[in-house]
This record gives sequence, structure tokens and C-alpha cells, in this order.
Amino acid sequence: MSNDILLRNLRPFGADATDMLIRDGRIARIAPGLPAEDGLPEEDCGGAILLPGLVEAHTHLDKTLWGMGWREHQAGPALRDKIDTERRLRREWDIEPHRQSMRQALLSLGHGSTAIRSHVDVDTEVGLAGIEGVAATRAALADQVDIEIVAFPQSGLMSRPGTLELLDEALRGPADVVGGLDPCGIDADPKGQLDAVFALAEKHGKPIDIHLHEPGELGAFSMEMIIERTRAHAMQGKVTISHAFCLGMPDRDRARALVGELADAQIHVATVATPSRPVPLAEDLRAAGVVLCAGSDGIRDTWGPYGNGDMLERAMLLGLRNNLRADRDVEHALWCCSWGGARVMELDGYGIEEGCRADLVLVEAESVTHAVAARPARKLVLKAGRVVARDGRALREAP
Repeated sequence: MSNDILLRNLRPFGADATDMLIRDGRIARIAPGLPAEDGLPEEDCGGAILLPGLVEAHTHLDKTLWGMGWREHQAGPALRDKIDTERRLRREWDIEPHRQSMRQALLSLGHGSTAIRSHVDVDTEVGLAGIEGVAATRAALADQVDIEIVAFPQSGLMSRPGTLELLDEALRGPADVVGGLDPCGIDADPKGQLDAVFALAEKHGKPIDIHLHEPGELGAFSMEMIIERTRAHAMQGKVTISHAFCLGMPDRDRARALVGELADAQIHVATVATPSRPVPLAEDLRAAGVVLCAGSDGIRDTWGPYGNGDMLERAMLLGLRNNLRADRDVEHALWCCSWGGARVMELDGYGIEEGCRADLVLVEAESVTHAVAARPARKLVLKAGRVVARDGRALREAP
């Protein structure tokens, strides 16, 4: 399949209509009225808006029930209830990681996500089966979507002996990022967990992405420990805190002080803009210069029945959760679901300028804000110049 193509009549980020020549998977030229070439395929984009490939920066590919038929939600409200129920149902329902991650990755690709960061469970029961399954999906879809794997101790790290050794093994193999989870609330050993996580990152030369659900002052305490270690290990720009619910605390002065510390340590934040918990305020993070990325979290899994992998919809939810209404502010919500995720994943050549990698999405809308509000089916998705999805569906069939 060729990765040379001439796209006609498209509007980069809502600008005036132009043409785009793609050579060897990268944007070679952007100008109106580009000449046709013998043997070069062309695509009339019909005045559609061109966006860079969307970035699903926080999800769990190994957990989804997509394609398995509707299942009644069983987990209780507490975090530990969800973890224990998931571990049980993983066995009872045969939630096979490769099959399920293929289904979700192709669903996301149809919605225009050309890069995905997935947290994948590692524990003493599942071992590395989830990591191996998602790694198989990454290999199978290598020319269609970039998948980054976070080795994630969902059931606990210090509280489940043997998990640390499994994380170490995963990071010697397919895993790209060191994960962590609620150092106080899950392990009740914040020093032990964070020392172990940062030691693994230093040993393997990997970045870190830590789930932090802990609210209020408990979360602030854990966050301050993460900030301290980021500085001590000189890992500025290499650490992400996912969820960071404590930044939504009522004490806004305390929250803004934490945001300032995150900015100084160059720590990123990932959000799913959940309506059920306090969340980091996008405008506070933007004002401080903290990179905010976004993701779907679990998509129709044992934790909850919601989600569809559409990052335009996630941009809308981010806008709603933060009361973003003006076009420039809604565009920032989309920035978090595209450029923000690309910054966190350190994607090479990301964007829609000449020289950038041709990971692109076309959507029929009047403006960028209209695209976020209306969320029409993606007209076309390209990965390195190759068409990989049309009209909201990946060209490759899911298993």
C-alpha cells in the first residue's frame, strides 16, 4: 500500500481550502492547486477539516468487553471492589488481552486515534499475559496505530509480593512506561512504592505514568512525593500523573500551588474529564504551562459500561467539565486530545505542517469547534500517509 498521496480541497485546522502532497509518509507540501502526477493517487476531501491524528493518551486496552456482548455491571463503588471484581471476571468471562485490545484499538482508529497509550495490568495472577497480548496487537497494527504500553500494577505493588519482579521483566521486554497506583490508598506504603517505581524508571531508562485517584490532602501528599522524586531523579518532562483528582479540591489556593510545583518539575497531567469526581481544571494547568492530555480510561469494561474511544467526544466532555465555550477554549480541549497527548508520548514529527508525519484525520464540519460539538464520523484517517479508516470505521476488520 502506497504512502504517497495527493489530498485535495482540505482545510488544515479550519483554515482556507488547500491541497496537500504526502511523500514517504510525511507532509511534503501544502498549497492550493498542486499539480497532478502520473500514478499518484488523489483523494478529494470535499472541504473537510484536517486535524492531526488524535491521541488516546490514557486507556486500558486489555480490559475492554467490546464485542463480547452486553454484560451487567457487577463491581461495588469502592476502588478495591472494582479491582477485585475485575480480577474475578477476567477469569470467568475470558477477557483475552490480544483479542480485546485488537477490538478497542481498531475502534479507536476508526474514530481517528493514530496513537494510544495503554495501561496494561501486571499482577501475580495474570502475570505478563496482558502485556504480551497488547504487544501482539501493537505488532499486528504497527502500520496503522502507535501503541505505547504502560506496565501497570493495578492490584498493588508493595502489597502484592512478586509484582515488582514482574514489572521489571515487563520493562526488559515490551513495556515502554513504568506505571504506579495510589501509593497511599492501595499500597499504604507511599515511600516504598514511589522508590520502587522511580528505581525501575532509572534502571530501564523509561518514563513514568502514575494513576492518582487519591482525593484532597491525601492525594496532595502523594503528589508532593512524586514531585520530590521527579526532581531528585532529574526526570523532568518524563513523568505523568493520571487523574490527579486532588487538583480538583475545594481549596483552590492549595490546588494552584500544587499546579505551580508540577509546572516547575515539568510533570504532565492526564485526565478523562470524569463528571463523577473532582478533576484538574484545564485553565489552571494551561495558565501554569502544565501539559494536559486526555483519554477514555476504561471503555465498556468491568469498571463501567461507558466509553466508545472517540477522542472528539472526549474533547467535548473535557470542554463541558471545564465550562469551555469560546471557540479558542474548545480548540484547547481538542489540543489536549491531540497535541497534548503527542507531547506526553513524545511522538516524532507530530502535526499538520510540512515535514510532519502524515498521521491525519479529516472531518466534515464548519469549524474545529463545530467538529468537537457535533462529532461527525471521521471521513478519512491516514497513518503515515496510508488510508487506514473511512467513514468512521477502520479498514481492517476486528476479530
